[in-house]
Amino acid sequence: MWRMSTVSRHLVALVFALYALPRAQQAETLTSPNGQVVLTIEAATNGATPPVSSLVYQVSFRGKLLIERSALRLEFEGQRPLGPDVRVRGAWPSSSDTTYRLIAGKSSTVRDHYHALRVDLEEVGGPARKFSIEARAYDDAIAFRYAVPQQQNVRDYRLTKEATEFRIAKDATTYSLLLPNFHSMYESEFVKLPISAFSNQGGVASKVLIGLPTIMEVPGVGWLAIAEADLRGNSSMYLTNPSASWLGHYFESVLAPADEEPSVIVKSSLPHHSAWRVLLIGDDPGRLVESNVLTSLNPENEVAETSWIHAGKASWDWWSGSLGPDGKHAYTTDNMKYYVDFAAKSGFEYMLVDAGWSDRDITKMNGQVDIPELIRYAAEKKVKIWIWLYYGSVDAQLEEAFPLFEKWGVAGVKIDFIERDDQRGIDFYYRVAKAAADHHLMVDFHGATKPSGIERTFPNVLGYEAVLGMEQSKAGMRDNPDHHVMLPFTRMLAGPIDYTPGSFHNVTRDDFVPRMESPMTMGTRAHQLAMYAVYEAALQMVSDSPQSYENQPAFQFIRDVPAAWDETRVLNGQPGRFVTIARRRGKEWFLGSMTNWDARSLDLSLDFLGNGNYVATIYADADDADKEPTDVRIEKKTVARTSHLQARLASGGGFAVKFSPVP
Repeated sequence: MWRMSTVSRHLVALVFALYALPRAQQAETLTSPNGQVVLTIEAATNGATPPVSSLVYQVSFRGKLLIERSALRLEFEGQRPLGPDVRVRGAWPSSSDTTYRLIAGKSSTVRDHYHALRVDLEEVGGPARKFSIEARAYDDAIAFRYAVPQQQNVRDYRLTKEATEFRIAKDATTYSLLLPNFHSMYESEFVKLPISAFSNQGGVASKVLIGLPTIMEVPGVGWLAIAEADLRGNSSMYLTNPSASWLGHYFESVLAPADEEPSVIVKSSLPHHSAWRVLLIGDDPGRLVESNVLTSLNPENEVAETSWIHAGKASWDWWSGSLGPDGKHAYTTDNMKYYVDFAAKSGFEYMLVDAGWSDRDITKMNGQVDIPELIRYAAEKKVKIWIWLYYGSVDAQLEEAFPLFEKWGVAGVKIDFIERDDQRGIDFYYRVAKAAADHHLMVDFHGATKPSGIERTFPNVLGYEAVLGMEQSKAGMRDNPDHHVMLPFTRMLAGPIDYTPGSFHNVTRDDFVPRMESPMTMGTRAHQLAMYAVYEAALQMVSDSPQSYENQPAFQFIRDVPAAWDETRVLNGQPGRFVTIARRRGKEWFLGSMTNWDARSLDLSLDFLGNGNYVATIYADADDADKEPTDVRIEKKTVARTSHLQARLASGGGFAVKFSPVP
């Protein structure tokens, strides 16, 4: 009997393997303005008979593969999936280079410069349904979305699954937000793990939900973050690793299902487009932090008159336990006036009244705090009032409550415990943003999903929580310096972050005790000061009780620091280890540097400064800050852009600087 040699069998196997690999049928390429980021979209065919094509994309950065061929696929109720067995009907390139302004954010003027490509596709056979992939290439990102036009063969849009793949070229190290379900408040730690750890056999529970943004370091290639933008009409995206083997190092999109009809995730008439799938790309994690791509991918400002919208700092009663001047809890109108007086004396724009002034009916007060009287009193002090609201009450009473709040003179509303970001949940954010704008109300979303750039379209949206914030220090040790220096490179990539800093009861890890009233925090006082420059928040809380700041010279930095910025520069940092960010407002710069539990020294170049000399007012850890975390060394130096500062950070320490130009 004739037998093939071992070599012959291997050659035949190789031929069959090569024949079965996807082969480019029609490939379209999009390159960023600087030529370093490249996206390829293609309908690739395999060797089957008849051939079967799959819609795939891949991304390279500086000539190195970042994302391997990854599927683009939509599934609809009662229909074949869109993605397999398609052909390219045409491709339409374009480009744009414009600027726009943000009322609040990391930059006041943003350059929106990209090359774009629309790839029109059609099913091969069947009803020949049509759809498109719309893509943009920025110097620091790739973004794409699905668009389904009106057509004879499709009556409406009933999406059951989006299976967008992200096949990373290597088993990257990720910093991932692990969530228990689709009804969380995004309040958890970012965990450092390789992608393969999320596979079914990778050591982490099967089908773990990963919230966005997810950041990763792809060895030898660069840094990558997966995010999304412009969610109107859609459902939020999460990630899973669906591979059955520990060899699998890729993610697939999972959209939050609807509570009312879980099998249909997104319902819409046609035309319809998905949210943007965003890949932030850079050679350093700081470049991702500096990016404005998420706001750039959102529609332009829809609020015609915006003179009433202002970023600012706010005194706040809740975190300290509503402590009065006698150090005792008092949720009363008089005590809230005490917090108003503190805001006025400190030069803050706002005071936030937290939960308790109403019951579920938010059009009626319950007798504890008289909101109109407090607003009247605050107006005399040139302070404006924000009020806390429960999500369910806002959802039920939006149309009657917001006109009433406008009549009272409320400046803004903090809406809490939303805990959903399915299509209906996302619709709530947009309904609230528009209704609030119609009644001159600013908005801060708590117990919420992460931001996705809505603040460009509705600049009255000043903040989102979606973070394990300082409130957790009242309950345990989850809020700590390791966590603090993870947030700038992870959660903050999505947008404003209402972490609520400002604790002046600073203790060592050994001395920390969680408590609800007069809480304490781990890390140094200079670490807390630095948060005001590091964390982007257009509504920035000053969270401790007024008496905590009395006769404390370091409080001056909090009084001086703005809440909106003209320019942001990340000077150094690594997720979970340390970070230094400098931000400019007008001609002044503010710098914040923070470290984890490891003490460290940093050499900080001041080349971001303008021409001329500056007075640097420095708030640094004192020599004994590792034992006495409240001790801050304050000094002034004359510096220039050629100067360097030596920042010596204690364990859990910080370094904060105000730079004022010398006249």
